[in-house]
Amino acid sequence: MTKVASRVFNFYRDGFRQMTVGRTLWKIIIIKLFVMFAVLKLFFFPNYLNTNFKTDEERAGYVLEQLTRQPVQNIK
Repeated sequence: MTKVASRVFNFYRDGFRQMTVGRTLWKIIIIKLFVMFAVLKLFFFPNYLNTNFKTDEERAGYVLEQLTRQPVQNIK
């Protein structure tokens, strides 16, 4: 099993070393992921629990209420 794992590791290591266009594409992918998860989170997803509740007990109660409440059914 270790022989197979080392062969797979060597295959990927050598492949990444010989990339030219692929390195640029990986850099673009990493930059896009950073923008999506770090920058957009700061501006579009504020920390709702910290801004609206002061204590951990209030936050826990709100989360528990949201998770356990019955869904509203629209009867027509």
